[in-house]
Amino acid sequence: MDDATLLTEGFEANRTQLRAVAYRMLGSQSEADDAVQEAWLRLHRSDTTVIDNLGGWLTTVVARVCLDMLRSRRSRREEPIDGMPEPADTVDPEREAVLADSVGLALLVVLDTLAPAERLAFVLHDMFAVPFDEIAPILDRTPAATRQLASRARRRVQSTATVPDTDFARQRTVVEAFLTASRGGDFDALLTLLDPDIVVRADRVAVGFGATAEIRGADAVVSSFLRRARGARPALVNGAAGAAWVVDGRTRVVFSFTVIDGRITAIDLLADPALLRHVDLAILED
Repeated sequence: MDDATLLTEGFEANRTQLRAVAYRMLGSQSEADDAVQEAWLRLHRSDTTVIDNLGGWLTTVVARVCLDMLRSRRSRREEPIDGMPEPADTVDPEREAVLADSVGLALLVVLDTLAPAERLAFVLHDMFAVPFDEIAPILDRTPAATRQLASRARRRVQSTATVPDTDFARQRTVVEAFLTASRGGDFDALLTLLDPDIVVRADRVAVGFGATAEIRGADAVVSSFLRRARGARPALVNGAAGAAWVVDGRTRVVFSFTVIDGRITAIDLLADPALLRHVDLAILED
């Protein structure tokens, strides 16, 4: 068996792991596949005789590629998006469904609010048990600084670990009251519906539509949503009360609400087609 065949087999043996790392870093299957393909190209351009641990080397390369993609993505966030991006033709819906279920839609939205360095440190360490000593050179940070990045990201992720109300009728009452108060510009009514520490998170496509990546605190959320929900329609989102912005029969943004003790503690705005494909959505009558 020649060296090229051994290299190909070694890469294929690591492909699944590399794709998993890239998907959690990027939240998009098509972008994850691009990152893995770039790692393959870089492998062929490298002196493989000095690579002692192929899996570790490839993981580092994929992480660097993803970091560059995340930084590029953030630099473009202020650019307007004219329309909903279409899913790539190469997307495998069944494989992406498995990935989305394993990570969780809400977690992908939370990860999307993290700074690129925080996201990389958290994903590699907390999800794939890569030591901080190995992550630090990728970020050009010390291991201690890298540990702090992961810790900060972990606190952000853990802050979303809440148990929502399961009473659909109660959820719907709260969400519809929120939509009514928003449309009517009723500041006080909105404020009474929100938890003081509410957080609103938007994925990268929703940000492209004009949403803010993250808003924290009831006053800030009220100011953001006042008279802004006219186009939102009540909806059933993965079995819970939510809302959707539908234009010309096409769902542009899904609003996922977390309601605890009769108050809204979180709102997640999902607009990325890779996420929307896995949302069980039904528009409800107003």
